[in-house]
Amino acid sequence: MLVLSRQRDETIMIGDEIEITVVDIRGDKVRLGITAPTRIAVHRKEVYEAIRKENEEASRVASADLPSIGQVLAPGPGRNHVSAPANGPRPPAATRASRLSAGAAPPMHTPPPALGVTSPPTAVPTARSAARPA
Repeated sequence: MLVLSRQRDETIMIGDEIEITVVDIRGDKVRLGITAPTRIAVHRKEVYEAIRKENEEASRVASADLPSIGQVLAPGPGRNHVSAPANGPRPPAATRASRLSAGAAPPMHTPPPALGVTSPPTAVPTARSAARPA
């Protein structure tokens, strides 16, 4: 651990993008100002630990949850047993409605409908190529 002494309005740099400035000192409390890019999360340690714990708990799958997950993923009446590719055409509205009525969560992102495949563009003669003798 690096230990530095700083007075009010003095700054510590971490790399080229993070600045930590001593804003105020009152008794046994120090107020710090932190300037960092938005892509870098800055939290008090206790908040960071709480977020990390919640994320770990949310990522665990309990064995009791497996049957209900299987019911959501298993094909049922009105559902195709083969799913379309992620960039393929959307299922008909009736299929989506039956999936929702069966208790499945709606997708977070629905891919756009697939566009028809077209042949590559044909060469169009230009004035220069048309003027050449064959």
